[in-house]
Amino acid sequence: MTYYKCSYASPLGELSIIATDKGLRGIWFQDQKYFERGVTEEPLLAEHPILKQTMTLLNRYFAGYVVDVSDLPLDLPATPFQQAVWQVLQEIPHGQTMTYGHIAKCLGIRSSQAVGGAVGKNPISILIPCHRVVGSQGQLTGYAGGLEKKRWLLAHESRMKKEEEDVSIL
Repeated sequence: MTYYKCSYASPLGELSIIATDKGLRGIWFQDQKYFERGVTEEPLLAEHPILKQTMTLLNRYFAGYVVDVSDLPLDLPATPFQQAVWQVLQEIPHGQTMTYGHIAKCLGIRSSQAVGGAVGKNPISILIPCHRVVGSQGQLTGYAGGLEKKRWLLAHESRMKKEEEDVSIL
């Protein structure tokens, strides 16, 4: 398998973005927990359409717009449980949060700790929004990039705007 990599200068620091020909493999903050986890070969520093699409989404996100990642191809090696948790993460609206316990309830399980383990291994920082998950009392809890980044992302999203649709006058 071939991996393609680029760096992205975000307002929160340097991000490493890795893709395969199948899809996005990960977005990691430099030196975060699980950095580039699951990348088994040295990535090529090269341009790739998926990297370009990811950087475009990040540019829009950091410019303050709600982004839709549904068209972004993903290539995530994960257990079915992790995939289910990550799907719920993608359904949390911008500017809102959800508890680990609520995610467990959505999935019909009792263990918020199991949910926390899956959330913590999410390789797609920011675009699969694990930063929107909080503790049972709404408190900020673990984030692989650090709690300061989590706090910044939540504050940033509270100010986001939806992109206006183009309306043509005939």
